[in-house]
Amino acid sequence: MGLKVFIARVFAQYIARKVKKESANALAFQSIWFNEILNKAKATSFGIDHQFAQIKTYEDFKANVPLRDYEGLRIYIDKVVAGERDILWPGKPLYFAKTSGTTSGVKYIPISKESIGSHINSARNALLLYIAETGNAVFLNGKLIFLSGSPEMEKKNGVFTGRLSGIVNHHVPAYLRSNQMPSYETNCIEDWEQKVSRITDETIHEDMSLIGGIPPWVQMYFDLIKQRSGKSIQEVFPNFQLFVYGGVNFEPYRAKIEESIGRKIATIETYPASEGFIAYQDTQTEDGLLLLVNNGLFYEFIPMETFYNENPIRLSLAEIELEVNYAIVLTTNAGLYGYLIGDTVKFVSKEPYRIKVTGRVKHFISAFGEHVIGEEVEHALLLVSNANGIRIVEFTVAPQVNPPEGGLPYHEWFVSFENVPENMESFAASVDKALQMKNIYYQDLIQGGILQTLKMNVLPADAFIKYMKSQGKLGGQNKVPRLSNDRKIAEVLANL
Repeated sequence: MGLKVFIARVFAQYIARKVKKESANALAFQSIWFNEILNKAKATSFGIDHQFAQIKTYEDFKANVPLRDYEGLRIYIDKVVAGERDILWPGKPLYFAKTSGTTSGVKYIPISKESIGSHINSARNALLLYIAETGNAVFLNGKLIFLSGSPEMEKKNGVFTGRLSGIVNHHVPAYLRSNQMPSYETNCIEDWEQKVSRITDETIHEDMSLIGGIPPWVQMYFDLIKQRSGKSIQEVFPNFQLFVYGGVNFEPYRAKIEESIGRKIATIETYPASEGFIAYQDTQTEDGLLLLVNNGLFYEFIPMETFYNENPIRLSLAEIELEVNYAIVLTTNAGLYGYLIGDTVKFVSKEPYRIKVTGRVKHFISAFGEHVIGEEVEHALLLVSNANGIRIVEFTVAPQVNPPEGGLPYHEWFVSFENVPENMESFAASVDKALQMKNIYYQDLIQGGILQTLKMNVLPADAFIKYMKSQGKLGGQNKVPRLSNDRKIAEVLANL
């Protein structure tokens, strides 16, 4: 056993005990962060405008601080970006995490000196909890790669600005830096196809033990490795032990990725956001991701059935129920308050608090009141695919309100398969039935003759890569939306 492995195992046990203690006292830690954030920010412009000094309870907070998305907070963020101090958080941010939004264009999410540690340490702790549970730390001796955006940054009025993954890259601890791949120069390549090609050049003969990234982009890397070597990933990287991912549900990609590897592999799911590191998989044996309750974040949750009401219900962690779909709301130690990040989650455990990401607030189909969400379409497709040995590359769903062929409207699916079902009509009918069983409103519309059953279009295996490339969103942290309530994506796919 090497010194690095020995130290990692000892440190992992310490972190595991610490995280367990925090999780057992979740509500107490949430109360601490609630008070600390408001006290720290009470003299900022936002704190003065919203009377932070007078807020004593969560009810006071809800009365004083309305729910906001990026656009709602933009009047303050624009001042921060312009270089003004003490607007949302004392002083200036340490970084801006630059992201793209559908309505806001480029978004600049502040990261403070107080919040950067949670981004770094949470990713580290996810690995340490895996080591503590399994005893496996040997992967630290091999080469590690996290497929991510460029680490290059620019300065915006004195504040370093870049993608979150690039910012985090600058804080990789020294004991992992010597094992990290690819080279800095390769990591800075913006064109994703060129970048993956160069990464393949640099890694194909290395002893890769940990690979991380968003599943569809990792699959591109695996495909190129197989194309160049003629071998499975297992044969090329015999010591590959751990796959770390986040950003999307892994299940639609699992079968194809495991087929590429040549065997099942241990995985760790993470839930980082530019606004804060929210959760990670803390065990290989339990369902869901551990909600990080001592991480500079105060959480609120809106039941999705009330989300579009004039005054939606806002709940603290103490008030949540299991198996309810919630929009997640953050108040952070980087200066975001009552902030809607756009994700939906449900709780699968309260002891400790564990969640599953169920989709995006804006990614749904409800053209007729069915409100089908991402979790439901993923469940339906995977249930039927797994039962029939079908592997999915990628898919998305859109409403067809006015069918050009006439007849009742329907949900139109666009699916790339690794192996296309022999009987597509039967396959599509089974998926539709599974979706009806998952969503009673959809079932009522089908049975009531308002909608006809879904129609499924088979697309080439590379169709979604071409789509993302056409949108300038190939690779990095970008994901294909599972659902749209309009036909913008559908029209592009139909014409590729």
